[in-house]
Amino acid sequence: MGVPAFFRWLTKKYPSIIVNCIEDNPSTDAQGVYHPLDETRPNPNGIEFDNLYLDMNGIIHPCTHPEDRPPPKNEDEMMILIFECIDRLFSIVRPRKLLYMAIDGVAPRAKMNQQRSRRFRASKETVDKAEQMEKIKNEIRTNGGLLPEDKNQQEKSEHFDSNCITPGTPFMSKLAECLRYYIRHRMNTNPAWRSIKIILSDANVPGEGEHKIMDYIRRQRAQPNHDPNTHHVLCGADADLIMLGLATHEPYFTIIREEFKPNKPRPCDICGQLGHDMKECQGIAKEKFGKHDELIAAKNYDETRYIFVRLSILREYLYRDLETHYQLPFQWDLERAIDDWVFMCFFVGNDFLPHLPSLEIRENAIDRLIRIYKDNVPKFKGYLTENGIPNMECVEIILTSIGKMEDEIFMKRHESDQQQRQRERNRSYNNQPPNKRLRVTGERNGPVALPVWMSAPQLEPQPIGQRPNSYINNPAQANIQLRQMQRVDFSSDNRPRKRPYNEVEPETPDTPLLDKQDSINDEEEDNDPNDTVRLWEEGWRERYYKNKFNVTKDDLEAFRIQVAQNYARGLCWVLQYYYQGVPAWDWYFPYHYAPFASDFLQVRNVSVFFDKTTKPFKPLEQLMAVFPSQSRKFLPIEWQSLMIEKESPIIDFYPLNFCVDLNGKRYEWQGVALLPFVDEKRLHRTLDHVYSTLTQEEQIRNKRDYDRLYIHSSNLLYDYFKELYVPGENQVTRKTPLDMPTMLSGGMAGQIWPDDDDKIKPIGELIKPPLLNCEDIINNQVICVKYRDLSFDDDYIFKAKLLENVTMPSATLKPRDYDQMTPYQPNLGFAQRPQYQRDFATAHRFIRHSMGGQQSYQQEEQQQQQPGGYYPQRQPDRYYSQQQSGGGYPQRQSDGGYSQRQSSEDYPQRQSGGFFPPRQPNSGFRPRQPDGGYRPRQPDSGYRPRQPDGGYRPRQPDGGFRPRQPDSYYSQRHQNPYNSYRPNY
Repeated sequence: MGVPAFFRWLTKKYPSIIVNCIEDNPSTDAQGVYHPLDETRPNPNGIEFDNLYLDMNGIIHPCTHPEDRPPPKNEDEMMILIFECIDRLFSIVRPRKLLYMAIDGVAPRAKMNQQRSRRFRASKETVDKAEQMEKIKNEIRTNGGLLPEDKNQQEKSEHFDSNCITPGTPFMSKLAECLRYYIRHRMNTNPAWRSIKIILSDANVPGEGEHKIMDYIRRQRAQPNHDPNTHHVLCGADADLIMLGLATHEPYFTIIREEFKPNKPRPCDICGQLGHDMKECQGIAKEKFGKHDELIAAKNYDETRYIFVRLSILREYLYRDLETHYQLPFQWDLERAIDDWVFMCFFVGNDFLPHLPSLEIRENAIDRLIRIYKDNVPKFKGYLTENGIPNMECVEIILTSIGKMEDEIFMKRHESDQQQRQRERNRSYNNQPPNKRLRVTGERNGPVALPVWMSAPQLEPQPIGQRPNSYINNPAQANIQLRQMQRVDFSSDNRPRKRPYNEVEPETPDTPLLDKQDSINDEEEDNDPNDTVRLWEEGWRERYYKNKFNVTKDDLEAFRIQVAQNYARGLCWVLQYYYQGVPAWDWYFPYHYAPFASDFLQVRNVSVFFDKTTKPFKPLEQLMAVFPSQSRKFLPIEWQSLMIEKESPIIDFYPLNFCVDLNGKRYEWQGVALLPFVDEKRLHRTLDHVYSTLTQEEQIRNKRDYDRLYIHSSNLLYDYFKELYVPGENQVTRKTPLDMPTMLSGGMAGQIWPDDDDKIKPIGELIKPPLLNCEDIINNQVICVKYRDLSFDDDYIFKAKLLENVTMPSATLKPRDYDQMTPYQPNLGFAQRPQYQRDFATAHRFIRHSMGGQQSYQQEEQQQQQPGGYYPQRQPDRYYSQQQSGGGYPQRQSDGGYSQRQSSEDYPQRQSGGFFPPRQPNSGFRPRQPDGGYRPRQPDSGYRPRQPDGGYRPRQPDGGFRPRQPDSYYSQRHQNPYNSYRPNY
């Protein structure tokens, strides 16, 4: 979702929601025998999950055009990378019931406007970058440099246009075919895949991927056989997934996403090496100099790490933040308050509306909204929202309250910007400027004189250009190393400024550090030429509407009310989209800019209902609506001409040049692309004349499709599915589908019919792969049918509440957790581990790194390394069904497929923080006394006295600890404020 810095803000405010994912790895024993990972064993994270949902576009984009490593050479490599990514996610989560893969299909019109802006920008950046790269390559060759494609012709590859990741393109058609093969292969070869059901919703199924997943969850919850204690895991990096997860009101909901690492080094787009950007590339080395030069080609990229975002913990935080102490005219309910919080988050940004000028996430806009909300809640007759329908009278109160603060907000923002610019100018006078390269001394063809702190020997060999203390007699190699050293960058954004390679004069107090250009830039920043509105000066409203909407002062009053009412209706559309599904496929906000909060004076009577009978675009129609003419190669031949011919009735939809309004921002990506809105009716009238030219393959790419459901022959549903393909008088079709038997499906409901494009494969039939590097499926035992979610009437309202008979997770947060405002730092798994174990894991990681990553701990009885630390190997017959203090999940029921604990003797190592390994005699921990306390510390113990504000019990005069009292929150939960709302469930 379009909320910059939302996740960073969320993890800083609520740090305990994050835990690291713990992964198992395949092993090789002492005899060199490879042992693959057994994913049927209990999850190493100490919790078992039921359903895994993959928002596939969050996987497809980083696999096809990664930012932190060179891109794959062809589409086949991209498909393999996608397979590997899914394999890894499956291994981490290990779903026991369902795997749902959802690719973005045709989006609602409100989303298509954002997609259009992104694709036009991406195309423009691609053209500009290609021209720049070609110019730099020519300069490198002119100077005698060598490029990867010059050294190895196989390195040369055609540029990948990421715009092809859009429904209706040949690439998406190939991806769907490859995923169908991939699912069959894994279900035939991996035991962990055989026991689950798999749904594939490809790009021909309308709807955004994450919203297709949410629609599935909503409809399953609405049927009586749904298990209210289902554990859901949703994979995706978009911030809106957190809001979507909360909107389901499923208490066991977890997000898995990549761990964000700021300032991650990016390889050069020309040579693929780290340490410099494209503008400073000098090519690759022509010949070998020294025994370690081969490391220049080594791609030592950091492996992506994954984290869990526990929404059950976020619910605890929100209870504390949203609870009001006022006397309310209605009963306070956490579920309704969470819905209101989700709605208020839309005010600071989303994918469908421009954000309000006075609300910025970096300025704690959400906290400000919560304060206003809690102050005004006693005045409301109810909550801000109900089942996805907002109370517009309350919305007007909230927004106009923000409007009263706008003058102050704009003034403080301007002051903050001025202070930030002053700090940046001050930093430019330091001896180590943040955005400038290190200056080194030495002659052009001589050795490089380095600072004293870089003269120590390195722990391991470095690639060319990163070895700082080597004397090289070869002049050419010395030049390469010198150029690399000039690119050393100690700044946070890793964007060095180019400097001539022969500039080697040292910096001294007499050397001016701020050149003329820097002074000019400072003056330009003070003047801020990109901001013509100047919101901090009087008359900002008139200037804003004049510059952004071209509205005169005489028409201003009526126009701003009109824009505010359209925006308010947009807020209604977004909220219903999150809670009920698509309200209307054709609605969109018809302006590029948002109104001010103080303009929402007459919105209480705005209609909150939409026409649900509207239909989505077809895939090729959406391509015509969102593609620039530079990406027309993905369209049919006759359709391409409509984008470039001057006589085309829709030629104005495809401008070659367009304006990007920075709107007071610093960077172009933050600006507003001023593209014309597509006239839907005119587009359809024009396309009606070229539909007859489509080939059969293009017609298949353009049709609307349905989900596919896969099961293994060992599944209880297999015989039932197989009967669908037996010819007979009452043949099952899409118009006459069968209801899926929930007794056989484990509670999953829906309608099914035969897959016309994927007939059942007889046992033993060979299935050829769509990719050259993949193996044949020799003994197919997988069947596929078309699947459709449960159908409901258009006026049906999905209830936004907890389901009956749900067992709520136990409270995890302690009183001290609510006061944390610490930087984001993931915890070590769902079950907390003691500090000495973390230190032990750190030591082992350091040793393994120094040994070059050798695996020396392979015996079964030895400890296995996990990303979160070291702990003993779990036994095959142990299942983890009880609550862990780090995750707060209840005991599984007897029909859940997981064994219950028999007695406390089965787990002698269980401590209050989770499962710990047996303490060793030399661990330094003293045994507890019979009364539950600790043995008094000795005078020479060396431990610091604990402080009164550290959250620990005061010491006794004899130096020991006071025994725990019966009313401790470890023994009775009533002291945890989160439990006070239990009676409301």
